[in-house]
Amino acid sequence: MNTFKALGLTGAFTLAFLSTVLAVNPKGLPDGFTTLEIGDAAPDFTLPGIDGKDYSLSDFDGPEIFVVYFTGTHCPTSHGAMGRMLQFVEDYADKMAFVAINPNHSSGLRPDEFGHTDYDETFADSKRYAEDYNWSFPFLYDGDKQEVARAYGCLATPHVLIFDKDRKLRYNGRFDDSRFPDPATVKHPDARNAVDALLAGNPVPVETTRPHGCSTKWKERSLHVMEEERQWQAFEATIEDIDAAGVAALRTNGTDKLRLINVWATWCVPCVEEFPDLTAIARKFSRREFELITISLDQPSQKARAKAFLGKHRAVMSDKLRKTVEAEGRTTNNYLYTGASVDALAEALDPEWPGPVPYSILVDQEGNVLYRKLGKIDPDVVRNKILDTLTRHYVQ
Repeated sequence: MNTFKALGLTGAFTLAFLSTVLAVNPKGLPDGFTTLEIGDAAPDFTLPGIDGKDYSLSDFDGPEIFVVYFTGTHCPTSHGAMGRMLQFVEDYADKMAFVAINPNHSSGLRPDEFGHTDYDETFADSKRYAEDYNWSFPFLYDGDKQEVARAYGCLATPHVLIFDKDRKLRYNGRFDDSRFPDPATVKHPDARNAVDALLAGNPVPVETTRPHGCSTKWKERSLHVMEEERQWQAFEATIEDIDAAGVAALRTNGTDKLRLINVWATWCVPCVEEFPDLTAIARKFSRREFELITISLDQPSQKARAKAFLGKHRAVMSDKLRKTVEAEGRTTNNYLYTGASVDALAEALDPEWPGPVPYSILVDQEGNVLYRKLGKIDPDVVRNKILDTLTRHYVQ
């Protein structure tokens, strides 16, 4: 929002400006974007690697085949293909030069587009990502200028380009045809087929395919991200009364969603301090099967105060969440407990709760507790528990 104001992009003017941008470039491709054709030479480049070295095209001279694998840290399709990609690199290690390149810029992603990852699309997190998954090949970062992604025509992650010994393009497209992790779901291992053909001195059987996955996150897309943020800021926070029986029903769950249930109050300092972490988690997973439910222990007479606090800290529902909530016959995900007995609330929510606030539990679809915490949550632990349960890739 601050960037919008600095640019003077607010309200109707913002929408008009974005419409103009899309009219000029309806496919969302930035200036300088080039589609390489079969037979084109590999463009030269100089990019920093996560190992502290700078790499250029000449650093990959020698092997008969050169493979450029564009991938990022946030994309569930890339996560799903990673195991097969690592096996591919191992199988052809002595026959090809292989480089992975991150083409993405963090400003081109909405918060909810990080809902399948615990990494950002930055150089630092690209390094952490590769180290965590034991990548042994060069991983370069192009997110700052994105010049290499434009020159190579990177449409998505993953996107693979394979060059012959003369560094002429012989394959351009997807890694394979599956978005799932299980190798048994692959029917067309296109990158492998291309490499095998080139090694045998044969034409590549299928030279071009459609890259599938998450679109390249260009810096120019930050305008779209800011417009989404404007809309998010416009959502109204709501709050309704609830009794122990209502809490017990929420606790039982029975939906397709994980539920993070937080008991708080405006008069509770740790509650106030942790609230931004809670709403950031809710925003991150707002397009996944997840719901943050808050239960205020403010006095019923202070309901307006609690609602104002929720609005200030953006405890609001995404369009996706609102639809599921309404389908359950509910109107909100924020509640004010009206009962006199906190014991009744504890028995309904979690008998292990000793009483003080804040108190949080994460429950799965069957109501099983995955995480409970008296006091402020550890947001990293909660995020990873959610990712481990919902998975970081697409599920069959």
